[in-house]
Amino acid sequence: MEPVAHIRSDFATKFGVPRQAGVVKELRSAVVFEPPYRTPEALRGIDGFSHLWLIWEFSENKGKGWSPTVRPPRLGGNRRVGVFASRSPFRPNPIGLSCVRLERVEWDAPGGPVLHVSGADLVDGTPILDVKPYIPYADSHPEAAAGFAPSAPGGALTVDIPPELLERVPPDRRDALAGVLAQDPRPSYQDDPERVYGFGFAGLEVRFRVQGGVLTVTDVAK
Repeated sequence: MEPVAHIRSDFATKFGVPRQAGVVKELRSAVVFEPPYRTPEALRGIDGFSHLWLIWEFSENKGKGWSPTVRPPRLGGNRRVGVFASRSPFRPNPIGLSCVRLERVEWDAPGGPVLHVSGADLVDGTPILDVKPYIPYADSHPEAAAGFAPSAPGGALTVDIPPELLERVPPDRRDALAGVLAQDPRPSYQDDPERVYGFGFAGLEVRFRVQGGVLTVTDVAK
């Protein structure tokens, strides 16, 4: 298989990326197609759907192997389940699946049509293997059992971004950044109130620490 497109997102690295698609709805990304697929005919009718499936490659994990069991963050990182009972990125075939909202199609973009989507959980540059429409009557199963992840993660952190640091974030990225931070980007097994964490977002280096359920941004720099 070869990529049909690549994602353009605000995440330079894996750290900070939401652990599931749709968790931070304010995130904006763009699906930019490769030259052979930059044709309006290939997207004819796609604007009739509100949501899409992105099938993509865990390109950051290629060649790093896999294990029959993994430790999902939802279980605190200390309980193992089978790799096929999880969404771990370390898989025999590094394939990811994300449901995103289609915000608009930029038909006349330079180099061909571009899909503008929200809620994606992908690192910038991630290869997209395929795009498929989300069909509610077939893809939505409200009665489905959800195993060890029966509901969205609770206990979101309170986010404190000092006004002088918030000014350094582009206005159209501020809600998305707050949403990402509220989900607690730290590894589930780390809880050191003195440790300063950092990750790249929208061309910025965002640094923060967490203490007592409050995440405080300590620096925002280019």
